[in-house]
Amino acid sequence: MDFAYDARTEELRGELTRFLTEHVYPAEPVHAEQAATGDPWSRTPVLAELKAEARKRGLWNLFLPDPRYGAGLTNLQYAPLAELTGRSPHLAPEAVNCAAPDTGNMELLAEFGSDAQRERWLMPLLEGEIRSAFCMTEPEVASSDATNIATRITRDGDEYVINGRKWWSSGAMDPRCEIFIVMGKTDPDADRHRQQSMVLVPRDTPGVTVRRGMHVFGYTDGTHGGHAEIDFTDVRVPAANLIGAEGTGFAIAQARLGPGRIHHCMRLIGMAERALELLCRRANERIAFGRPLAEQGVVREWIAESRVRIEQARLLVLKTAWLMDTVGNKGAHTEIQAIKIATPAMAEWVIDKAIQGYGGAGVSQDTPLAALWAQTRTLRLADGPDEVHRNSLAKRELRRWLP
Repeated sequence: MDFAYDARTEELRGELTRFLTEHVYPAEPVHAEQAATGDPWSRTPVLAELKAEARKRGLWNLFLPDPRYGAGLTNLQYAPLAELTGRSPHLAPEAVNCAAPDTGNMELLAEFGSDAQRERWLMPLLEGEIRSAFCMTEPEVASSDATNIATRITRDGDEYVINGRKWWSSGAMDPRCEIFIVMGKTDPDADRHRQQSMVLVPRDTPGVTVRRGMHVFGYTDGTHGGHAEIDFTDVRVPAANLIGAEGTGFAIAQARLGPGRIHHCMRLIGMAERALELLCRRANERIAFGRPLAEQGVVREWIAESRVRIEQARLLVLKTAWLMDTVGNKGAHTEIQAIKIATPAMAEWVIDKAIQGYGGAGVSQDTPLAALWAQTRTLRLADGPDEVHRNSLAKRELRRWLP
């Protein structure tokens, strides 16, 4: 395993670092002010400016390994770039068109969509002209077990009819969101992993009702396009809107979530690095009990432990990226689960210590720390809760030692 950055990665890292320093970080307070005074779900004017600048610099669709659609980078090449965008998670990922849930939806369409589906929906997403939502989680069932999903997708001639309720449908509150990818059951009597299918549902289809936007620890999480609760009542779409074949929804979801999980973990490394940088700056500047915080033993322990934890998590993420590139997502399944358990917990710990170092300012709107913590804590639930990943990982480990 060689984790050294190649020439192309170094070039992109340099360009992305300059973009963050010259444009993204200065735009953070502007974005916050614009978001506070406008529609909380709409994109701010300054974000549009950042996207234009990113495209001009060639920093666009870095996440897609297929050169037909994206930059053609491997997971190992993309990891340090995603880490950098994680330093400003509410602006940088979308500025370079690498923000969830669109990234996962674009990957899904690129891999499983028909030619017509790719032309109609993937191409506008790649251009950043529209946004999309992924509708999987439901309020009435424990959606950590995807086989629980109750939404029904029923074939009726040349159409599918969808009935059900979804929530935490990321991206759906954005006014520019035009397409929902909806997962539901087409055959409740089939094998439990062959009951589900996915269909494309345009937002303006009759019977689609966006009930409300969900808040995350009090934040709208508008950067992810907001998370919606949505009713689907006798919603009819053409049979051609089916993604893949009937009964493949569960497998497609797992294929989508693998890259999504590692992308989150890549960005979490950057979030933790930003928090540690802020803590160190605070420790050098703030005086308490007659001396700088940097001279307080407990603060030094936080800083040292933060560095150790970040480096450990980064190495595990890089190993996982390398495995995904060399043996495929299936071969890296154990490591994907491991990073999904370890990285959010690491980042949550580091950000928590930075908040403690800032005191009251750490929980206020005057630093990015509170928003970073809220996003990090949420990722211990998103894409599967810790407990599900621990259980699955343990079963895989136990199988190795069966007599």
